[in-house]
Amino acid sequence: MSRVTARRKTIRVTPTGRTQRPDTLAVEEPLELRVDGQSLTVTMRTPGGDIDLAHGFLLSENIIGAREDIVSARYCAGTDENGHNTYNVLDIQLRTPTPILARSFLTTSACGLCGKTALDEVRTRTRFPLPADGPVVDPDVLAALPDELRSRQTVFDATGGLHAAGLFTTDGTALAVREDVGRHNAVDKVIGWALREGRIPAHDLVLVVSGRASFELVQKAVTAGIPVLGAVSAPSSLAVDLAADSGLTLAGFLRGDTMNIYTGAHRLGLGDSIAASNGATLRD
Repeated sequence: MSRVTARRKTIRVTPTGRTQRPDTLAVEEPLELRVDGQSLTVTMRTPGGDIDLAHGFLLSENIIGAREDIVSARYCAGTDENGHNTYNVLDIQLRTPTPILARSFLTTSACGLCGKTALDEVRTRTRFPLPADGPVVDPDVLAALPDELRSRQTVFDATGGLHAAGLFTTDGTALAVREDVGRHNAVDKVIGWALREGRIPAHDLVLVVSGRASFELVQKAVTAGIPVLGAVSAPSSLAVDLAADSGLTLAGFLRGDTMNIYTGAHRLGLGDSIAASNGATLRD
């Protein structure tokens, strides 16, 4: 499927005048995930990497814990006005049937959960507790990862309209980079890749995201056993609380040679003491 980008007419306005020209946009389409034939959720995503997205989402929501829990994943009924398959309905067959329709997902900012309830929910559902100590990541390596991520955002180059997530080794080697209109989908795609490659729990990997670090993204990292999360922008307060509660190393504002370390500074060789409540700023 080459449905990642689309062309639309636009009027370009500049100080020198106006011109009409086509613009390249990131495609956004719904993906319905079904489990054993029953509708589970619908997410708006950029087509591509849907199998990884499904694996990552089901792991993040604690519906599965290993790649062997999924027997098959196939596109099914879903056609456009011309009768062509839209590839927007994906059915997952589980090895062990699971009652899923009554589940409530921690995937929206308006789910009605208070902070403590949300933290407790993640704590009780986590299959892969994070290691107390390692791995150790050189701060210079971590600082360089956003540029490494950006260099692999090929669709962003064409559209300027996609988030990205990447999984890296502790020495900065890129293993998987995915783009999507939804930052949570991009993270699910790389986590799904890791699950299918047998790298979950990902206790030796680093997750980097192109935008902010929300509670949801920290939750996904913790659930996948990823010990280090770096974000180009800011985290939310609840994201920092969850990172601290789970033992995750969380760094924000990864820009050039600076970053803010909010939790888990020991994995960056900075010791355990980082400004008692508000994190620390690191500059080379």
